[in-house]
Amino acid sequence: MKRSAEQNEPVEISVVVPVFNEEGSLPILISKLVQVLNPLGLCYEMIFVDDGSSDGSRALLREMATQYPSLRVTGLKKNRGLSTALIAGLKEARGEKIVTLDSDLQNDPEDIPRLLEYLDRYDMATGWRQKRDDPWLKRISSKIANGVRNRLSGEQIHDSACTLRVFKRECIKDIPVFNGMHRFLSTLVKMQGYRIIEIPVLHHPRKFGKSKYNIRNRALRSFIDLLGVKWMKGRRIQYDVEERI
Repeated sequence: MKRSAEQNEPVEISVVVPVFNEEGSLPILISKLVQVLNPLGLCYEMIFVDDGSSDGSRALLREMATQYPSLRVTGLKKNRGLSTALIAGLKEARGEKIVTLDSDLQNDPEDIPRLLEYLDRYDMATGWRQKRDDPWLKRISSKIANGVRNRLSGEQIHDSACTLRVFKRECIKDIPVFNGMHRFLSTLVKMQGYRIIEIPVLHHPRKFGKSKYNIRNRALRSFIDLLGVKWMKGRRIQYDVEERI
């Protein structure tokens, strides 16, 4: 069993977790992550990005960082949204392989080792919540959103908003950064020429707190972001070098 990463030690896996008002979930999630990551025998770190939480999430993370040497905490001054928190965590990540997941316990850390196995053949393995344990309205709205997103973007991604992903560090080196990009990360990575596979993953009902997203606060914004991604995809520069002298 490999110990968790110390400062300045080469890291093999970085787990990045955005957090906003999830103090009830954090102790369970961190414990489960450690249980899953330790047997891998790889040097790892867990980066939790507190996105300006108004509950006790930040204080709890500080306390738990004293118990878990692998836990690193980044606290944002104000709530900036999931995309910003995700990018902030990715910039802190030192690992050659990166894992992202939600902090609300709806993603299952038990899926991480299975997804990591696909990085031998692919550059990114992204989760597909085939059996979502969410209210019916949220499931239907997500299905419609994925359909519209695929139609306009020309992709065939079943669950583009699933935060549970594993990928090689190089995948995100040159991707465009913007508010709302978390919904299109798979497409943005694919646009860079990387190989992606979707893998069915577990999904659990929310146990603590309440969802931060609903149809009202994401439908129009997601559609505008989608038009932007469609424009970038159509205007991207592509070429292959045939010869250098």
